[in-house]
Amino acid sequence: MEPVIAPTPRKINKLGTIENPEVFENLPGHVIPVIEQEFADFETEAGKFLAGETPELEFIPKRLRQGVYGQRQPGVQMVRVKLPFGGVTPDQMEAFADAAEQWAPLKKGHITTRQAIQLHHIPLTRVESMLRHIGKAGLTSREGCGNTVRNVTGDPFAGVLPGEIFDTSPYAGAFARYFVRSELTQLMPRKCKVAFDGTPGANRSITSIHDIGFEAAIKDGQQGFRVLVGGGTSIFPRVAWELFEFVPLNEYLKVSEAVLRIFDRCDELRVNRARARIKVYIDRIGIEAFRAEVTEEMQGEWINERDFDPAPLLFDYDEASNLPELPETLSSPNGDLTEFNKFAEHNVFKQKQDGYNAIGVRVFRGDLTPEQWRGLAEIGRKYTSGRACTTQDQNIVLRWVPDAALYEVWQKLSELELGGSGFETIHDVVSCPGTDSCKLGITASMGVNKAVHDRLAELNITDPLTKQIDIRMSGCPNGCSQHHIASIGFNGAAMKFNGKTVPAYIVQVGGRGKGKVANFGTRLKVRIPAKRVPEAIERWLKLYESERNDGEPFADYVERVGGEPFENAARELTLPVEYSPETEDVFVDWQRSGLFEVIRGEGECAI
Repeated sequence: MEPVIAPTPRKINKLGTIENPEVFENLPGHVIPVIEQEFADFETEAGKFLAGETPELEFIPKRLRQGVYGQRQPGVQMVRVKLPFGGVTPDQMEAFADAAEQWAPLKKGHITTRQAIQLHHIPLTRVESMLRHIGKAGLTSREGCGNTVRNVTGDPFAGVLPGEIFDTSPYAGAFARYFVRSELTQLMPRKCKVAFDGTPGANRSITSIHDIGFEAAIKDGQQGFRVLVGGGTSIFPRVAWELFEFVPLNEYLKVSEAVLRIFDRCDELRVNRARARIKVYIDRIGIEAFRAEVTEEMQGEWINERDFDPAPLLFDYDEASNLPELPETLSSPNGDLTEFNKFAEHNVFKQKQDGYNAIGVRVFRGDLTPEQWRGLAEIGRKYTSGRACTTQDQNIVLRWVPDAALYEVWQKLSELELGGSGFETIHDVVSCPGTDSCKLGITASMGVNKAVHDRLAELNITDPLTKQIDIRMSGCPNGCSQHHIASIGFNGAAMKFNGKTVPAYIVQVGGRGKGKVANFGTRLKVRIPAKRVPEAIERWLKLYESERNDGEPFADYVERVGGEPFENAARELTLPVEYSPETEDVFVDWQRSGLFEVIRGEGECAI
């Protein structure tokens, strides 16, 4: 079913309140309305810029609000397509396949740690035609970048795994619909990242590292949210503070707008956009003072101009009623089942709905080719509810797969080179694009990802506790890979050996993301040359396995022993080398050919 594409912008009053929610469709992936006029407007604005009629600094914010981001390579763009709480349909997967094949020179779509999809190296003159194409499938990049409310994230297993207080997806959808295109959120001091989660103890959405986080709660029999504010990573990492212990469902949008109204008025934050986040403001005045400001804001006259009942905006889709009829014959296990059994152990999750499963599909570096997109679409139509979800670990979750179809689905995934086990284990290494495309990138984080992935495969890790280790790397100090909360996290840096620059990484160990309590890792007092990262990881894994207490998880081990043992284990790897033809490899980054040099442009995140 094709989505409604509004020929003109939906009606929004002067303060941004939605007045015609009937344009919303409760189909998986169709959360944000697609507006035809925006395509024409973007083409016009881009044309004026290319003709020299619009200054670049005037054009950039307009481009960013449409989810189009400048790359380090001149003349090409990255387009970030929003998938609220990760939802994506087979039709949309095919649209991504087309976009990667026809518009993206590298022929891939990249899953981000915020559940969005990025397409790279697209000439500005071709962006509009691609946006129109994916728009036909209900996809939009609106406010995927810029100082806006970014993609609203959520648990990819929401609604199907045990332990949930309630499924927060409908309310995440309402939040996205409430604030998209709102005048309030078009040019805030900085971006705002939001997450919803319904499962205490699991917290797969990592709400505590978001500007605003919503955790499902029940009080006196009433559903609502525990509201967190001021979380974030990057150069000023903070774990979010609790704003309110409980907010009823009919008030969470009111609280959210009060927070954003206060944030938007913080003009002092606009002076230094690199530090203009909600966390900085709260760190300055304290959570008690901020809570008082929010409480006072909610007494303002603007309250009387709003309807905060989320009911008209809810994303309400019944997956169980949209299951396909299975083929009369299905493949059954035969022969050597070693690989399938590994897959079933790590990648298959029994749903709370009897007879059905969620399958975690591990996507190497988050990159999917057109063939893989189309193959996943076929699997989705034939065996699932038609709603898959991207994950914060750059993977995809297929939902509502019947028991009888598990083996056949695994076979289909294997044909697409997506049948590997190790979903959300140590083998599931996460990285940002780094210097492959980002202006702020220092190192080739995608390259070291592959090197680490290959070394881990060689180690043939079988220890259950070691498998739980989470490895992430970013190409700069910013938090795009969420390396701050990794068991072992890296961010790109540089070292000087003999007057020459060496690609290197700063390391944090012992971070925790998902689970009851998130915390940031301990920063080591050493830098590791990029080419020595796989060796450092191997040494640290051996250290942990040999020195831990019985049953001691990695983060607990780090908390007990501190960073010094890790520094000592890697000390030899930090020693400088004389530059020569024999040692030149150390001075070259992963998957690069020339000598390393730091080349950083001005990032657009804070524009």
